[in-house]
Amino acid sequence: MTGFKYFRSAFFVLTISVSLSSCFSRYIISAKQVRKHYASKEIKPQTQVIKNDTLSLRLATVGADTLPMLLLIHGAPGSLWGYMNLMDDPDLQKQFHIVSVDRVGYGMSRLKKRKFVTSIEQQAKALLPVFALNKSKQKVIVLGRSYGAPIAAKLVSMVPDEVKELIMVSPVIDPEKEKFYWFSKWGKNSFIQLFLPGAFNTATAEKYSHADELRKLLPVWESLNVRTTVIQGGNDWIADPGNIEFAKKHIKSKKAQYIFLFNAGHMITHTHADMIKEMLLRSRLFQDKMAIQIKD
Repeated sequence: MTGFKYFRSAFFVLTISVSLSSCFSRYIISAKQVRKHYASKEIKPQTQVIKNDTLSLRLATVGADTLPMLLLIHGAPGSLWGYMNLMDDPDLQKQFHIVSVDRVGYGMSRLKKRKFVTSIEQQAKALLPVFALNKSKQKVIVLGRSYGAPIAAKLVSMVPDEVKELIMVSPVIDPEKEKFYWFSKWGKNSFIQLFLPGAFNTATAEKYSHADELRKLLPVWESLNVRTTVIQGGNDWIADPGNIEFAKKHIKSKKAQYIFLFNAGHMITHTHADMIKEMLLRSRLFQDKMAIQIKD
């Protein structure tokens, strides 16, 4: 009987682990998948790691570093490679220095002596060194998706004079609409975590702190004064569609615009990549016109 109970427990743990891994497998891209993706491509992003006494931050860049920077911040779970479709776009490569980062706790990005970093403020602070890579004389466009959206907003609030525009796609920003799923409690189990990808465990730690962290952001929305675009899908099962109403209520800036895509899901940067691209190129054109006017 003891042996049967052990087998049953082991089978249960294995089943839960496989189920949890498969739930978000499409958001986690392996190194093998990255190598295969870029094997035949002429232009490949260059990876590098920013290091100091407390931080190790991995990023991938494409496009000349003298071009205006486009900073891409992923959600949870996720990685910098979740933006491969934007990094691979030849038109964006010609117009931007595209920088996609692994947030701390994901990929090779770490804060010293910290396994998980659930603080939105600490996540944002860890991204500040990226701005030193901006060799252009123009401001940065910051795009954050899902759980990366509030981190992008906090980052922008720290360096508003260095940012031209904030774009939040499928944002998870309303603390009262934080979703928990059937697998959420199992993902928090320390034993089951031994069998799960590190990115999933990091995402779970963030999940249980996220509502409290979002409440700390309320003053940020009120003081946000850079051009801001919020894009939300009506069929999003991860970010409640009501997040866009939260944004409209709390973002006081007159420079904000809101785009609601009734039939879109969560992965708008993929399903509506052309729209995102057009928006970025239009912003780039506007940036050039402003630079000419200042020069004149």
